[in-house]
Amino acid sequence: MSKVTLKSLSQEIEALRQHLLALTEKLSELEGAAAAAPSHSVEIEAEEPLPPPSEPEEISEETLMALSAAVAAYLGKRAPIRTVRLLGSTAWAQQGRVNIQASHRLNVQHHHNRVR
Repeated sequence: MSKVTLKSLSQEIEALRQHLLALTEKLSELEGAAAAAPSHSVEIEAEEPLPPPSEPEEISEETLMALSAAVAAYLGKRAPIRTVRLLGSTAWAQQGRVNIQASHRLNVQHHHNRVR
């Protein structure tokens, strides 16, 4: 273990002061650059609140008959339809877009450089 002297301590303190001064200058430089940089915030207008849910629409007799026929064709037998309600979901539309986009064939040629 090395002997600690007053001279070595004052040298260490001076080195720490110099390092602290350099860090303080760097921090001031970075703060100045950050203040001069353009803001990345964007102001947007608030959307209008959604209207309250309206009364459900009446489903026509023809639509009920078509649904009943579709259920019977799917199940292979007639089944009573007790309730019909429209669900507010975009999952079907989104899945349709995914299928259409996936069906596009992209003729992309990949060139691989082989090392011989």
